[in-house]
Amino acid sequence: MEYSIDDVAAARSLQLSTYIYTSMAAFWAYDYACSLHEEWIFLLQSHWSNMKGLYIVTRYFPFILLVTDLYMIFTPNENLVTCGMLANISLGFGILLSVCAEWVFILRTYVLWDRNKILLTAILGTYLVSSQSTHHTQASGRSISQSFLAATIVIAIDANISAAYTTSPIPGITGCYQNSITTDQIFIPFLLFSVFELGLIIITLIRAIQGWRRTPCRLYVVLVNHNIFYYASAFFFATMNMFTSLFLQASYRTVLDGFQFLTLAIFAARMHVHLWQTNQHPRGPSSMIHLSDMSFVDITA
Repeated sequence: MEYSIDDVAAARSLQLSTYIYTSMAAFWAYDYACSLHEEWIFLLQSHWSNMKGLYIVTRYFPFILLVTDLYMIFTPNENLVTCGMLANISLGFGILLSVCAEWVFILRTYVLWDRNKILLTAILGTYLVSSQSTHHTQASGRSISQSFLAATIVIAIDANISAAYTTSPIPGITGCYQNSITTDQIFIPFLLFSVFELGLIIITLIRAIQGWRRTPCRLYVVLVNHNIFYYASAFFFATMNMFTSLFLQASYRTVLDGFQFLTLAIFAARMHVHLWQTNQHPRGPSSMIHLSDMSFVDITA
């Protein structure tokens, strides 16, 4: 039996998705096994706080995300309604992971700027609060506020709901995939996200240059390094996903979305534990951080 070029391309994308999802699951399991001792010390010895709650969500929700993705890609599923439901669940957990990881580093930026409420209001205003422009979704035509987060969620959900799902006609190829994207705006969330991350990189670098004039404590250096690394990684993934959403098939876009969500969540969780360990063992004149409210406390006085 002969298959069309589109069927063969879709089958290859599903096979690649299988390899990537399996690699992601192995990477997450390996990372968890390697950090298990340090992680349980942190969970048992650290005080309960909002930051710890964010850590738990960021650390353990990827397990649900991976289980959903692996089930969707490995299980022969002719019920396309179920396929769409699993895709929506995966998208929801991915967005939740992204928001929690981002919130951790927004709070860190807030601390680097000596808890500057004006800066925090500006960041949250860009991330959460409505701007002056509005956007009409293709699905319902309703007017929504165009903040970074709102635009990202609405466009992503609109694309996911309106997309048509199908399975491969080639025997032995399991899983379902989006065979079309009915909106041409799917790259916008990644564009907005990359601009937002670039702005946070600039803000962090400005603060680092200002702080370089005085002798920075070890904890301060760790915070700056973590922030720059996380924001640069988020900018890279967002830029990469923006181009893949424009030029590659929808199935590739879905896989790379999950890779971004999972990798950034791992970065955020590992960096938070490292920050806590640094905070527990200060070396020389330094400062400590109350991780409950992410505020510096001078211990040299």
